[in-house]
Formats: sequence, structure tokens, C-alpha cells
Amino acid sequence: MAGRRMMGGSSRPTKKAVTGKRPKVHVRKGDRVKVIRGNDAGREGTVLRVLPAENRVVVEGVNLRKRHMRPSQENPDGGIITFEAPIHASNVMLIDPSTGEPTRIRKRIDEDGRKERISVRSGNPIPVPRS
Repeated sequence: MAGRRMMGGSSRPTKKAVTGKRPKVHVRKGDRVKVIRGNDAGREGTVLRVLPAENRVVVEGVNLRKRHMRPSQENPDGGIITFEAPIHASNVMLIDPSTGEPTRIRKRIDEDGRKERISVRSGNPIPVPRS
């Protein structure tokens, strides 16, 4: 059986299966981000969805794909629909609301004992977006 490949992708377990925890993503739904790699590099948009199991995010107006859909009850006309496909979370950078510049973040526990996100570039706290 040498030379036979397994069907269905990689045989390596996911990070969640190894550690038992969900991997963390540095952005949240509602954050403004800038794409730093790929075909849409330089574009800015709002995070619509976060997929932590795959370490991916869906950003508004970024990585647009087209799909040919046959008519159904939800879409009686069918036709070509355009949608935002997920991109890897490492390809986006959070935009600091106080300066408007992309920045990395650090976590800090504030006086109330809650975690807060801090901009590395400016040192200002980044508020939690309203979803």
C-alpha cells in the first residue's frame, strides 16, 4: 500500500483537537481592519464574521467571489451572486480608532479586572465594537 494517499485532506489533527481549546483570533466582529497581504492588500473594511476554528475572518467588501446559483425557494431567479469569502486572520491588521492607523494589539487587565485591548502603536485602549 505504499504510495497510496489518504482522501479527504490532511491527516494532521486541528489545533482544537490537539489542545482541546478554541484557537484565539486577534480581531472581533465589528472591528475595522486593513488587509495587509493578498489580492486585496491595502483595502479596509469591517469584520462581518469570525471563524475561530479555521482562524479566518470575513471582511466587508474584501475577497469577493461569484457563484452561479440555480433557482431555489430562497432565490427564485437564480443567477450569479457575489459574496465575501473568508480570508486568513493573519492577513488583516486591526485599525486603531484613535489614530486611524493599523496596529498590533496587546492585552491588559484594567482596574476593574476586565481584559482590554491596547494598541501597540499608540498605547490607547481599543474599545469593544458594538455588534
